[in-house]
Amino acid sequence: MPRLLVLLPLLFSLLLTGCGETEPEALAAPVPIEEGDSCHVCGMLISEHPGPKGEAFLDKQSEALKFCSTMDLFAFLKQPENETRLSHAYVHDVAAAPWATPDDEAFVLASEAIYVVGHDQRGSMGHTLASFAAQADAEAFREAHGGELVSFEAIDLDLLGRLGRGELGGDSNEGMNDTHGHE
Repeated sequence: MPRLLVLLPLLFSLLLTGCGETEPEALAAPVPIEEGDSCHVCGMLISEHPGPKGEAFLDKQSEALKFCSTMDLFAFLKQPENETRLSHAYVHDVAAAPWATPDDEAFVLASEAIYVVGHDQRGSMGHTLASFAAQADAEAFREAHGGELVSFEAIDLDLLGRLGRGELGGDSNEGMNDTHGHE
């Protein structure tokens, strides 16, 4: 009986500790990009343009914000008023589908993707970030199209500005819709 009296407070405190914990909320799944969907930043029709697209879910918001390019996605996400509200975001895995027609089955978490910047491919607004689920695929793309690898954490407004101005490589004057044979 004395042992039971000693163990009861311990068991009770363990039970109380467990009561305060909540299961982490499941992340909303990516949403297919429909024919008439427009970019949250620029208003362009998303499906009419090449290159990887993005989607973002903000805290306490169930609808996906859709973007015509990874460039527009990050331009939105990296604004100070949006950075703290982000729940999660998705980007297309460029290795899983042709550059010109990304596949909605190929969305990966943006925070887990590896990116190539300064390559010779173009998205809807020109220079964009090529997104990959696997490092090896990103490296193979870089070998074929130039550029440099960056992580999600390394993407900031300065990098986006330099990318937009063509300061990171790639030819800034040619082929916004050219797929350069990447099918």
